[in-house]
Amino acid sequence: MFFEKLKNYNVLLASNSKRRQELLNQLGVEFKIIHQEIDESFSNVLKSSMITDYLAKKKSSILVENLKKNDLLITSDTIVWHKNIALGKPKNRTEAFKMIKSLENSSHEVITSICISTVNFQVIVNEKTLVFFDSIDENDLLYYTKTSDVLDRAGSYGIQDYIGHVGIKKIEGSYSNVLGFPTNLFVKTINSLKL
Repeated sequence: MFFEKLKNYNVLLASNSKRRQELLNQLGVEFKIIHQEIDESFSNVLKSSMITDYLAKKKSSILVENLKKNDLLITSDTIVWHKNIALGKPKNRTEAFKMIKSLENSSHEVITSICISTVNFQVIVNEKTLVFFDSIDENDLLYYTKTSDVLDRAGSYGIQDYIGHVGIKKIEGSYSNVLGFPTNLFVKTINSLKL
């Protein structure tokens, strides 16, 4: 059903995220990548999934104007929501170290919103996953922030990376959501649409 729904569409992914590209590939979706630079600032009034919903929609705003009849555009945004603060991508490795350090011995939410747009409609859905960090040895944390691609990750970490193996105790919810694209939610949403 999922493939039937998408086969008549030219799927466009407006994301530089390697994880999102990999996850769509694993779903067997044929897509074209669109690169765009966008200001990812948002109002302090927005909280939790309101932030990711807003940014996923914002990422689509310029592109929807140029969509053709059979185009299906996917835009997405992920944040780490911890102690009522949105943690995005760190500015540098020192900030990444501090950010991950702030997550240890506590839980946080990873929130991803997906915005699906065609010429006829736009739908925004989001997923939340609870992630529990253990205490982390400082040498492990230093090693990780020095050797990994931390600057490209919301909350400064990737669950599939070294730090995920040594620092994450458990998760409640979607694993692919923590990677940056909740595949189950995406499939369910596509299946529910009248495409």
